This record gives sequence, structure tokens and C-alpha cells, in this order.
Amino acid sequence: MNQRITGFDLARAYAILGMFIVNFNFSFGSIMFAPTDSVGWFMSLFTGNSTAIFIICAGMGVSLMSNKPNLTKEEQSKLKSKVLKRSWFLFGLGLLLYNWWQGDILHFYGGYMHIAAFILFIPSRFYLSIAIVTLVAHNILLNFIPIETGWNFNTFDYTDFWSIKGFLRNSLYNGWNSIFPWFTYFVIGMWLGKLDWNLKKIKQNIFLTGVALFGSIQLLRYFAKNDNFPPFLKDYILAEYFPPYLPFILVTIGFALIVIVICIYIGEIFAHNKIIQSLQKTGQMTLTHYVIHLTIGVLIFQFIFNKRFTKGNIPTGKPVGTIYILAYAIAFFVISVIFSVIWDKKFKNGPLETLMRKVSN
Repeated sequence: MNQRITGFDLARAYAILGMFIVNFNFSFGSIMFAPTDSVGWFMSLFTGNSTAIFIICAGMGVSLMSNKPNLTKEEQSKLKSKVLKRSWFLFGLGLLLYNWWQGDILHFYGGYMHIAAFILFIPSRFYLSIAIVTLVAHNILLNFIPIETGWNFNTFDYTDFWSIKGFLRNSLYNGWNSIFPWFTYFVIGMWLGKLDWNLKKIKQNIFLTGVALFGSIQLLRYFAKNDNFPPFLKDYILAEYFPPYLPFILVTIGFALIVIVICIYIGEIFAHNKIIQSLQKTGQMTLTHYVIHLTIGVLIFQFIFNKRFTKGNIPTGKPVGTIYILAYAIAFFVISVIFSVIWDKKFKNGPLETLMRKVSN
């Protein structure tokens, strides 16, 4: 397998580790947006960033499926059909998981892929324009629909999710990872997947773009924290994950670009390293690991720490200490890596990845 794919899979492995940390903490710890200790602060660094990388890598994966020269109309049609079927599979799987974990991303992921199927073969230069339109649309919606509509922030429950109106609002506008603006990450991933990552100049330019985005927004946030900005503007600049205002989107895109390029370099330099190969296999099974950590992972956690799983709502009782959550997330990730290596010896794809391919082929 070429080095480019190795780097992408390493980025996916990093993203799934971050999602372990964020989701275990959200389920059993304290809210990540206001950490009170150094471990909590470290864990908060994964909030938003991991999800951004996860979605961007998903977009890259879809783009790479079609990144072949001289495809016939029939071959394009088959690829579009495959992407559509996978989007329906993920959408259905995500809605099932939503009944257990209300922070599910898979049904949104299915929505991204459904849209992607219809823009799969347009010139890649239009992808960035679509990303901008997605962001603009979200900011327009902010002026017409209060961002808190449908939410009970005392429990983080979306009260009318299963109504037609509530479902559409949640999916398109103010869900955890709604189409507007989160499809921005996916379509940027599609654009990245069309680039020639074998060129050193491409890697350098993407890395510098990431540094510029991340650095400029962090500098703006520094001034917002320390200067007398108007309250609304300060909240807008400092917002994390929800609401996903423009500064949050830009800083997480910048961070994702930096991480992806670093992972590509690591993949190039250490392609034959056993640890890197193991992480690569883990990155290829992120769908399986995502579902397992939110089912088996949380069941084991609540048994060990005698805590009740709240299905993505605010945890009840005294939160589990951040050091224990971090240790558990890392341990669960190590087990996931071991599982990936063992599984790969007998099967080409992960369990859920195999099922998705059977459904879509």
C-alpha cells in the first residue's frame, strides 16, 4: 500500500483516539468545554479537532474512490451508486445508534456521503466553493432560527428529534454535526483527496495553510480573552464545538491540515515500522471502532466505575476523575489496535466495513 494511504489511515487512527477521549468524558466525566485541571485541559484539546479530522478523512476516502483517470460513464454511475448505498447504510446504522448514543455522528456522515455522491465527478476546484457556500448558509440560518431551538441544555437532549420538523432542523442546522456547517469539512476532504500528495510542494503548502489558519485564529482568541471585545463578539470568537461558529470551523480545519500532513510524513518515513503498520490497520477500521467504543466501551466503563450511562445526555452524580477517563480511553485504544492487527491477519476489512461493502457492492 502506498505511503499516501498510510498517512491518511494514521490520521484516522489519531481521530478515533480523540473521539474515545471526548465521548468517554462526555458520558461519564465533566463537560469538556470548561476543564478545571491539567488533564481535563489536555483532553479538551481533542474536542472538535478529532471530529474535524474524522470527517475530513471521510471526505478524502470518498474522493479517492473516484480519483482514477479515464472513468467511463458506466463506471462513474457504478461508483455513484456505491457511495449512495454506503450513505444509506451509515444513515440507518447511525439512527439505530442514536437510540443508544444521542451524540451519534454516523447518520450525519451518511448525509454528507449522500450529497457527495452527486458532486463526485465535478472539477475539484468547485469543492472549496461548496465549502464556502455551506458556511455562508449556516451563518444565514443563524439569523432566522435560534441555535438553541429544540435543545434542552440542562440534559443535552434534543426534544423533538423524532418529529419531521425537529429531525430536519437537527440534521441540517443545529444538530451536533449538522449538514450546515459540518459538510464543510467533508467537502474539504474531497478536495484534499484530489491532490497529488506525492509532490513535496503539495504537502508543504497544505501544512503552511494549516499553520496560518490555526495560528491566526488562536491569536485572535488570545486577544478576545485578554482585550475588551464586545460580549457577543467575544463569545463568537471563543465558541467551541457548539455553536460551531466560523472561528471554530477555521481553527479546527487548520489543526486538521497540520495533523494530516504530519501523519503523511510519518507514513513515508516509518512505513515499515510495526507500530505504524498497526496504527494504519486501526485507521482502516474506524467505523467498527467508533461503534464498539460507544457500545462495548461504555458498558465496560460503567461496570468498572459503577456509573450509569446517560446515552449522550449530561452524566448524573459525581463525575469520574479526568485521569481515570484518559487512562481508560488510552487503554481502550491500545486494545482496539491489538484487535485490528489480529483481525487483519484473517480478514481484509473490519467487521462493519465488510458489512457496508457487501451492502453497497
